[in-house]
Amino acid sequence: MDLYGIRSCDTCRKAVRALEAAGHAVRFHDVRAEPLARGVLAEFHAAFGAELVNRRSTTWRGLPEAARTADPLTLLGAHPAVMKRPVIRAGGRALYLGWSKSVQAALI
Repeated sequence: MDLYGIRSCDTCRKAVRALEAAGHAVRFHDVRAEPLARGVLAEFHAAFGAELVNRRSTTWRGLPEAARTADPLTLLGAHPAVMKRPVIRAGGRALYLGWSKSVQAALI
């Protein structure tokens, strides 16, 4: 299972702990330390659309209007912290966004 997020993100840390406690081997990908390839971002964007961009984040609120209206893939490549997290790839194919009750129920 692959989890894409940011090390300092509380939600990502909770997700990793819960998944490991449930017996899953989790590979953590810190998108700030190692930005995602455009192809991976495109795959995530195709799966989640506009939901992939976290418009409630501190990073989003600090962006100038020109950056906010940029292509989402360019925006996420330049500002990985604006990605809603975590993105979880389970079973090599299934993708989940966030750590909601429904995502927890599907994975734990």
